[in-house]
Amino acid sequence: MVTVRYFAGAKAAAGIGEEQVAAADVAELKAVLGQRHGPVLHKVLSASTLLVDGLAAKDPATVLPAGVTVEVLPPFAGG
Repeated sequence: MVTVRYFAGAKAAAGIGEEQVAAADVAELKAVLGQRHGPVLHKVLSASTLLVDGLAAKDPATVLPAGVTVEVLPPFAGG
């Protein structure tokens, strides 16, 4: 299990701030979250940066060891 934390628009799309998810890699995580929370979150995930224990995971094949924290950071606007 991995802990997923949502911020800003991702939190609004998921309807929660944090949850536990079983996923082996980033691609599976995105698929599970999209199925669980619907097309709005799926769209947000496609534009978001995912941090795995603080490091950006750009490769969908990035492995998610049990116990890691994945933070979903959607694009932010502002100055």
